[in-house]
Amino acid sequence: MNWIFEPWPWYVAGPLIGLIVPILLLIGNKSFGISSSLRHICAACIPANIPFFKYDWKKETWNLFFVGGILLGGVLTSAFIPNAGPVEIHPELAAELNSYGIADFSGLVPADLFNWTSLFTLKGFLMIVAGGFLVGFGTRYAGGCTSGHAIMGLSTLQWPSLVATCCFMAGGILFANYVLPFILSL
Repeated sequence: MNWIFEPWPWYVAGPLIGLIVPILLLIGNKSFGISSSLRHICAACIPANIPFFKYDWKKETWNLFFVGGILLGGVLTSAFIPNAGPVEIHPELAAELNSYGIADFSGLVPADLFNWTSLFTLKGFLMIVAGGFLVGFGTRYAGGCTSGHAIMGLSTLQWPSLVATCCFMAGGILFANYVLPFILSL
């Protein structure tokens, strides 16, 4: 049973995630994607007359159960399979982050960056608020999130998903190498 306490290698986890696509398609002709669930929640909970939320969201109830399962899995894992040690990162990355004053890797995200105190600094505002806005805007603008395009869209050979995935990767590489070091040095 110790295998469940260790990180799984990419060649096991990747195919398991990839099998979600054919299973969803074969069982119910459903598309995989997480970002659309927020739209379904808003359509169900907001009784406003907003055209974007006026559709039959009840047909997508399965997606809300899927996202609920992801949330429940995360809660159960953190409660019953805690990670006692700090997050393992490459020593060169740790040294680079230390040069920016980031040294606490005890949680899922660096506590030096993502906390209530840093939210009210320029660096924290850019990382948390502006970053969150850009992720949400990009998801809506691209017509889906990275998991929807890269996993579902590519596996069903959709050209827009290939373009979106290439843009996600290029944007991530450019941001991590050029923009993020500038923000961290603030």
